[in-house]
Amino acid sequence: MRIFVTGATGFIGSKVVKELIAAGHQVIGLCRSDDKAEALAAAGAEVYRGSIADPDSLKEGAARSDGVIHLAFNHDFSRFVQNCEDDRHVIKALGSVLAGSDRPLIVTSGTGLANTVPGQPAKEDNAIVGSDVHPRAISEEAAAAVAAVGVNVSVMRLPQVHDTTRQGLITPLIATYREKGVCAYVGDGLNRWPAAYVLDVARLYRLAIEKAEPNAKYHAVAEEGVSIRDIAEAIGRRLKLPVKSIASEEAQAFYGWLAMFAGHDVPASSAQTRKKLGWRPTGPGLIVDLEQLHVSDT
Repeated sequence: MRIFVTGATGFIGSKVVKELIAAGHQVIGLCRSDDKAEALAAAGAEVYRGSIADPDSLKEGAARSDGVIHLAFNHDFSRFVQNCEDDRHVIKALGSVLAGSDRPLIVTSGTGLANTVPGQPAKEDNAIVGSDVHPRAISEEAAAAVAAVGVNVSVMRLPQVHDTTRQGLITPLIATYREKGVCAYVGDGLNRWPAAYVLDVARLYRLAIEKAEPNAKYHAVAEEGVSIRDIAEAIGRRLKLPVKSIASEEAQAFYGWLAMFAGHDVPASSAQTRKKLGWRPTGPGLIVDLEQLHVSDT
């Protein structure tokens, strides 16, 4: 397949590109900067100049492909709601080219949106919260909208995707710990975040685009839930910082924008995903990667 990848030079996207090429696919990688274009070309992808802020460039890239993996997202959380709304327009632009064909589109979302059964891990077929509850649901609402006009769209929900350099929301959490000089968790710290090793996630994107199942929901989850206390203690050991519990009313002052996530228990299952796609994650667990954290990169 000839696959158009947005976010092709990002943390996850760069691994997806290599995974696709190793499996014999051709990749058109969206890129807007010269320095990242060089790395993308070196990986064997066709460099496609454009931006998620330019709908016409997205349409042209999608038109040249047999399928699209959409990974690009602006992670500036100071404008999170607007970034989510922008993603709606990106998905609409991509879908406008793919409508009426079998060419697949994979949209990226988060597992936390499907945590709608209290105390239970999120499942792929759970109902999700709406964008009035969590702005990131806009991406899935946009996926449903393009599906309604004949786009073969599926959704990949991500947990905390990690290696020893990056760990999803844990990366800015580490920066907060360093700034504050202490690794804090809320209450007993037993609330859980799901996780997966980045190369396992890249393989799952490949399996999903090859399957091209309309309206599928996938969870890229290797570990259903790692407690925030275990995460804080692993970071504390690595950075040689003290670890402590804080009360929920202290969370906003300590975490800033991360407070919206810090105290939430959001485990997630990938049982349906594994059965559908034969996915078997084999990479290291989150705590293992945190214990080998590249401290100079955090």
